[in-house]
Amino acid sequence: MKKPVGILHVKVLRALKLRKKDLLGASDPYVKLKLTETKAPSKKTTVKHKNLNPEWNEEFSMVVKDPETQALELHVYDWSRYTYPVGIGKHEKMGMNVVPLKELPPDEPKTMTLDLLKNMDPNDVQNDKLRGQIVVELTYKPFKEEDLPKDIENSSEVQKAPEGTPPGGGVLVVSVHEAQDVEGKHHTNPYVRIIFRGEERKTKQIKKNRDPRWEEEFTFMLEEPPLKDKLHVEVLSTSTRIGLLHPKETLGYVDISLADVISNKRINEKFHLIDSKNGRIQIELQWQTS
Repeated sequence: MKKPVGILHVKVLRALKLRKKDLLGASDPYVKLKLTETKAPSKKTTVKHKNLNPEWNEEFSMVVKDPETQALELHVYDWSRYTYPVGIGKHEKMGMNVVPLKELPPDEPKTMTLDLLKNMDPNDVQNDKLRGQIVVELTYKPFKEEDLPKDIENSSEVQKAPEGTPPGGGVLVVSVHEAQDVEGKHHTNPYVRIIFRGEERKTKQIKKNRDPRWEEEFTFMLEEPPLKDKLHVEVLSTSTRIGLLHPKETLGYVDISLADVISNKRINEKFHLIDSKNGRIQIELQWQTS
């Protein structure tokens, strides 16, 4: 299981000469950012209405686990209020580009002007069309060597959050290890769903297993310690068998108060699952501050 090794700071500055998608109206662009090889949800800028040269100057931070292989995906979309069919947001793609993190010098801000492409296929003739450009400032800040525990398994130390973490803020690291004695009425294909401040993360699903082992890690970057927050953890099972009345069921849940994590910096415990006969789940939590 890969540990966080640094933070990518992204400043979306502006876009230039975007191509109008709507022949009648103007475009309403926004940018979606995502790191590859992570389950963290995408981040989005605000929408700039009726503007083909929008200025954003908006900043985002993302936890990096492998700067050699991960890349930042940038997608520009045209926001649309009127979507068809109703309720399905058909925001049109205006262009995209990808920046491999290994191209970024550590601790140095790098401003890049990127051509917007249809996709990353070098042979696609559609990529010869001009779609405009996006300007971003990227800074990759690796954790310092001394901030990384030597042996994370046996260490009670906690990594420090990187420079650039908001003052008073930090990184909440949630490690979902394993569960025991989880059992569904109709099927037992468990996966874990974590909800923290409205953000949802999920582990992979393990088929037909009452004692699943996930060993997955999720990170949340926060402006301030989550002293009054709870982390909602639930174990669910789904089945794709046709004709099932209950394709999805809850195998148990627990709400973990985070005040202890803030005071102890790290806890690693087995929690009894509510609404489960004997089910338990092992969760490790760390609060990393700068």
